[in-house]
Amino acid sequence: MKKFATVAVLSLAALAAQAKDIVDTAVSAGQFKTLATALQAAGLVDTLKGPGPFTVFAPTDEAFAKADLEALLKDKAKLTAVLTYHVVPGKVMSKDVAPGPVKTVQGSALTVSTTGGVMVDKARVTAADIVA
Repeated sequence: MKKFATVAVLSLAALAAQAKDIVDTAVSAGQFKTLATALQAAGLVDTLKGPGPFTVFAPTDEAFAKADLEALLKDKAKLTAVLTYHVVPGKVMSKDVAPGPVKTVQGSALTVSTTGGVMVDKARVTAADIVA
């Protein structure tokens, strides 16, 4: 499974009706255009726009630049596996983060560490608690 260099944490929670969903929040942030494209290609937009809660360890455009995106976009099953590996069921805010394995929607576990900042596998969390 390809690991990305930096992520931001987007959390979908039951909020006021005017709140944006995860996909809209990612698009408007400006640094997740590749993620939005990948979600569209994988057919996951409606899932993440649906009822949650979900937490997304969202790879930035910079992180996606280190991956072979062209190959991923041609292989929907692999793309879906990579994207759902970055999604955790439930609302996880920074105050809730504990080191150790966390099961993803994809079925595998990612590893969270909190020494010297929050890391997801080998990727540093650059922004947290972005509520959608």
